Amino acid sequence: MKNILIILIASATLFGCYAGPQGELVGVVPREQWIQVNPYGMNYIHLGSYTMGPSDQDVPFALNTRSKTVTVPAFYADVHEISNNEYRQFVTYVKDSLFRNTLAEDDQEDYFFAEDALGRELDRFIDKGYILNWENPVNWEDEDIFDLLYDEYFLQGSDQFYNRAELDTRKLNYRYWWINFDAAASKGSQDEEFGEVNSLNQLHSVRGHGDRSQFVIEETINVYPDTLVWVRDYTYGFNEPLADKYFWHPAFDDYPVVGVTWSQAKAFNAWRTQILSEWRGKNGQSDVSRFRLPTEAEWEYAARGGLELSPYPWGGPYMRNAQGCPLANFKPMRGDYVEDGGDYTVPIASFTPNDYGLYQMAGNVSEWTSTAYDETVYEFAHDLSPEYSYKATVDDPPALHRKVIRGGSWKDIGYYCQTGTRSFEFRDTCKAYIGFRSVMSYLGRGKSGDPEDWN
Repeated sequence: MKNILIILIASATLFGCYAGPQGELVGVVPREQWIQVNPYGMNYIHLGSYTMGPSDQDVPFALNTRSKTVTVPAFYADVHEISNNEYRQFVTYVKDSLFRNTLAEDDQEDYFFAEDALGRELDRFIDKGYILNWENPVNWEDEDIFDLLYDEYFLQGSDQFYNRAELDTRKLNYRYWWINFDAAASKGSQDEEFGEVNSLNQLHSVRGHGDRSQFVIEETINVYPDTLVWVRDYTYGFNEPLADKYFWHPAFDDYPVVGVTWSQAKAFNAWRTQILSEWRGKNGQSDVSRFRLPTEAEWEYAARGGLELSPYPWGGPYMRNAQGCPLANFKPMRGDYVEDGGDYTVPIASFTPNDYGLYQMAGNVSEWTSTAYDETVYEFAHDLSPEYSYKATVDDPPALHRKVIRGGSWKDIGYYCQTGTRSFEFRDTCKAYIGFRSVMSYLGRGKSGDPEDWN
């Protein structure tokens, strides 16, 4: 109690009667004390170095024989793959925001706030847009509201099936923005008035002069998963029940979402960042790093779980335990999908997590990473936070549209479940065997203290 009293007195002395820097270099004060907590559903991965690449023999002509020591800063990773129900929260948000946006544009005042977050009257800033009201539920009993939303967002006429009121998923488009830091940092970025823009500070300083806009990228993407991947991916197979029910039925809530492109996964992370940032801002808390797809180096580091040179997340070198039971959801033998307990995907928390507490880093579904696929990337990528990514410029070679997928899936043989095995799909494709998980960079060097207390 005495120590607490001393601290309170000291705080009052420092801040309650603070008289300015008095000519000394003291920084900007007062500043809030920053303690970063684990985002919900994520585990902390401590910074470290490891040997990236194959830990076992390489398949002939796979061009993956190179191994390389790399360093990865601290970050958070989702404990499990993003589930159908978690992704459905994103879809529901987009749907509800479109409903409210339409009602606000129709001058339905109950569906937008009259004040912004700072309490200023909205009509002073009407040219800047309005703020959606999430507290007021949509009144479907109002015939005008029902007719407006039904005609705009639900299937009509011959598109209907047995006259069911079904949402037109083609309308579920999410618009978001991101900053192209690579373009901003490039020495080739020129502005007629300001010349070369070669720093983020300069990028911010030219706001309002037309230069910043070239680095702020706007994207609009449909967010609904392609449920037909279950039929399209497997010709001469019967998977219609999965195409019909897998994404939306509660029986599959805890199964990994599939049928999602790399671009949709990127949009999901932009939305996930948006809702967390808005909540922290309303509660007076500082912002945190954005959610994103892991780089290939981060994914492999997390998959290894601290086991250096191990071919599998649980150790190695086998895919079965001492009792002969499979340790992941994959295809153990030719056509024998059920030996591991599932004929396709299984719930996201199945099997034993690795030593970082992460589930299904091998098998179940392959996972998107942010990294573009190049057979020789280990030769030229940096050894600190290596990355090779899509830049969204007209000069991008087609190879940058190939994105690395990792971990193997329920339809793959054991080789693809190894921590060092690389494969790819094009960013605009979706498959019944590809999902994703999110990561977030840790702000600072890394946590200290007992590692048992990190998660």
